[in-house]
Amino acid sequence: MKLATINYHQKEQAAIVTNEGYLLIETINKLEEKQWPTTVFELIIDQTIKEVTEWYEHSKQIASYEKVEFKETQLAPLYRQPRKIWGIGMNYLDGKPDHVTAYTDPVSFMKPDTSIIGMNDTIHIPKGSTNTTAEAELAIIIGERCKDINEDDAQKYIVGYTSALDMTEADIHAENHRYLTRAKSFDTFLSFGPYLLINEAEELSELTISTVLNNHVQFENSVEHMRYHPHYIVAFHSKVMTLLPGDVILTGTPGAVVIRDGDVVEAHVTGNQTLVNVTKQQ
Repeated sequence: MKLATINYHQKEQAAIVTNEGYLLIETINKLEEKQWPTTVFELIIDQTIKEVTEWYEHSKQIASYEKVEFKETQLAPLYRQPRKIWGIGMNYLDGKPDHVTAYTDPVSFMKPDTSIIGMNDTIHIPKGSTNTTAEAELAIIIGERCKDINEDDAQKYIVGYTSALDMTEADIHAENHRYLTRAKSFDTFLSFGPYLLINEAEELSELTISTVLNNHVQFENSVEHMRYHPHYIVAFHSKVMTLLPGDVILTGTPGAVVIRDGDVVEAHVTGNQTLVNVTKQQ
């Protein structure tokens, strides 16, 4: 199942993505006499998303229900206020890693929710910056509260995956590596979505992530070549803090591109619609 948040009737609403258009959760509630939350974040945090997924996998009525046409609406970020946004750096290798214990702990940082934008929104390059970069990433979405879990159990606590573009003011970071969080925390420095992939990534290691600038693929790699597998990343962070439903963990990038005024940057993740953003120099 693929979930999206769309701007419809002047509010952001959760919808299931079908071949014919967007099926609003609000529509399902009316026709099926459900009382499901109508935002993606609420569906996740109260665990209702499990019921929606089961309904989707077994319903025979989906084809007959009214959909919102793709051209009639705009996509929004999946949600805007997760409790935590974690990022991982330097996570791709040229070849398949033998075992994670050969490396030090993951390089990680946090981003504020004020950095979040969505599909087709504008990335604002900070005033005076000549070295802002964008990185395509696979993002993990936590589905259940977890603490101190093992890597083998991590999948049980992941509700799904989505695409992200993570921006960095690279000169600030280069000035002092301790400034990483500041370099990544400007408004509009995290694009997030457009679809939440639930039970869509059966072979996680085969997912490919690409950073695309002005229609040209600049960097590409697969989960198979990650230094730290997504399940390891979840387990690692759970040993530091309690992870909560809706928390977002970015898993690193195959490569970053410098963005200039008027550029179009994209994140391509296997199975997801391309995440696209334009840039503007402040």
